Amino acid sequence: MSTQELTVENFEETVTGNDIVLVDWWADWCGPCKMFAPVYEKAAEQHADVVFGKVDTEAQQALAAGAQITSIPTIMAFKEGMLVFRQSGALPARDLDSVIEQVKALDMDDVRARMEQQASQA
Repeated sequence: MSTQELTVENFEETVTGNDIVLVDWWADWCGPCKMFAPVYEKAAEQHADVVFGKVDTEAQQALAAGAQITSIPTIMAFKEGMLVFRQSGALPARDLDSVIEQVKALDMDDVRARMEQQASQA
């Protein structure tokens, strides 16, 4: 599966309407973003069960601001609509694959229970 462009119009629907969504926040002028792009594309081809989105931070400034993107590339992973991973900086292919496998393995009932527990202690 190839990557898809995410915009303010389709971001929320994409994240909430799919089991696992990875998002690459990038810009055309960003050298590390350009170096990471082929790694991200290859991962998208290898993991057909994951939606791979890309947000052009220049074209989607309001979306990037809402997501508090201050450094690019930034990678986010959502599972069942919940943000479960966020990291700035390009990832090597093996690290990106590791993140994907870890996200796939997450027990979301356990994640939600831990978040509820943390919220009750705050």
